[in-house]
Amino acid sequence: MAVRLFVGNLSYTATEADLRELFAPVGEPSKIVIPTDRDTGRPRGFAFVEFLDRGVAEEVIRRFNAQSVKGRPIAVSEARPREERAGPLMRPSGPGRTGPVGPPEGPPGAATRPRPAREFGPPARRQRAEPRRGQKQENAGPKGPIRERRSGRFFDVDDQEDVVAEEPEDFDDFARSTKADDEKKEEEEES
Repeated sequence: MAVRLFVGNLSYTATEADLRELFAPVGEPSKIVIPTDRDTGRPRGFAFVEFLDRGVAEEVIRRFNAQSVKGRPIAVSEARPREERAGPLMRPSGPGRTGPVGPPEGPPGAATRPRPAREFGPPARRQRAEPRRGQKQENAGPKGPIRERRSGRFFDVDDQEDVVAEEPEDFDDFARSTKADDEKKEEEEES
């Protein structure tokens, strides 16, 4: 039975030929896969190498784990089985999104479209997460009307009789001045 090994921390310049040459002294790999990034097309820095014999695979792990290849210490271990993922068959549901997409329901051969999660109305409001116990909630405002503090003395305009602001002598208040005041000022200026 074939044994699949995971080779991590690979140099981004490592190729399939480099890996075949590296593992050739122990045994010839039956299959080498170097995954690439979907968007950029560059290698992702790891590879899967398959050997037909378990003894050869264990020797490769023992011999090459933590060895420096192209300036980087590689990690070689037996690959774990791939975890089941939802992948493209499950889409998150929410406003404007469709629900789970799976095999069509109904008679075989009849294709059905996925039903939208909501077909009408405004988008659903997101619930605000409750803060954890002992943790302050950010931007928390008052829970009701702001209480008025009644401490100290209150003053009114009429209470301050002893404090009178004197007007500067050259101040001309047009709002309170009368014609008689204007004539009086002119006489004072002439003299």
